[in-house]
Amino acid sequence: MSSRVLLHVGTPKTGTSYLQDVLLRNQRTLAAAGILYPADRFDAHFLAALDLMRMPWGGLEGQAVGRWDDLAAQVRKHDGTSIISHEILATASRAQVGRALTSLGHDDGTEIHVVVSVRDLVRQIPAEWQENVKHRAGLSYRAFLDDIRDPRRETRISTWFWGVQELPDILNRWGGDLPPERVHLVTVPPLGGPQELLWKRFSTVFGLDGLDLTLEAERTNPSLGVPETALVRRINRAANQELEPADYRPLVRELLAHQTLSRRTQSPRLALPPDLHPWVADVTASWLDEIARRGYDVVGDTADLVGAPPVAEYADPDHPDEEQVADAAVDALKATLLEGARLRRREGELQGELDAAYRALERSYLRPTYRWREKTVRRLQGSGIGRRALAAYRRARGRSSPAA
Repeated sequence: MSSRVLLHVGTPKTGTSYLQDVLLRNQRTLAAAGILYPADRFDAHFLAALDLMRMPWGGLEGQAVGRWDDLAAQVRKHDGTSIISHEILATASRAQVGRALTSLGHDDGTEIHVVVSVRDLVRQIPAEWQENVKHRAGLSYRAFLDDIRDPRRETRISTWFWGVQELPDILNRWGGDLPPERVHLVTVPPLGGPQELLWKRFSTVFGLDGLDLTLEAERTNPSLGVPETALVRRINRAANQELEPADYRPLVRELLAHQTLSRRTQSPRLALPPDLHPWVADVTASWLDEIARRGYDVVGDTADLVGAPPVAEYADPDHPDEEQVADAAVDALKATLLEGARLRRREGELQGELDAAYRALERSYLRPTYRWREKTVRRLQGSGIGRRALAAYRRARGRSSPAA
């Protein structure tokens, strides 16, 4: 049985993609140190989380069936430390949390630690709207802000946002059955701080200090600027009715958003509207009081959660600079054309390979030995004795197909 489980449950946009990529790429090094990161693919823990919460996700839930139980079984068999990490776990219900902890051996004495990474709401709010846009949403930034400020929290948008962002509630659901020293809060440093500081905090809480890990990651979740996000939202509103989810992810989210538009780093950045800073400050202050009262293990500094002051020049993504949007659209069209050309070349290469295979097959048919065997088989199949002889020959050769 795994003697210790580190269960990282979010929150989104707190370096989680980078962390998970580093853990996956260093599985052998971790295993040599007695640490299990049980994943056979980059999204293994995402699928397990979908399975645990029975959550629909653009058709991917079909691939998720049974994934959580398989993950938990690997963890229970491991005699050492195990790490599980995915940010959508933050929104799990109390019943789902109970199932997760029980399946990981909590009732049998396994030492379970919950890790929650958190970033200030000044950055999280615009980041969450952008993530909605990158997942096909067409709602405006102002509509999103109105949704999450509505105290009733009845919409899908507000339910999801507070499910993965309301820190005291997440800590209540995931840490309610654990002593406070086993609940770890990792704070994301403010903008402008040392780039390696967040990794050092993760390394400390996960017990990775001193391990020779490869820290270059292949998978990240890059951000977009104001005109780029506005462009993707317009694409969503124009194409959602015709573009299937299975096509949207590789074409819009990956090709356009992540691989193309995220490279436009000189455009205005998304920000919290200045008029909402007082509201965010009040919410944050109430969270910090609650964290201090409960006595959780804080890795970092709770002052990191206060957030930066309002930006000097606010760029409204609902009314972007149209020239900047047009420039982004040209880059997006260029990327689409280049991808189309690449696919045409690949189609030509595959057709060439297929033609070569056909020609090789035709040449084999023209060989005298092949024609003689084909003629002999047809002659044998024409009589009962011949068919029995042919069957005996095939049994001796271990064949069961009609071919000779």
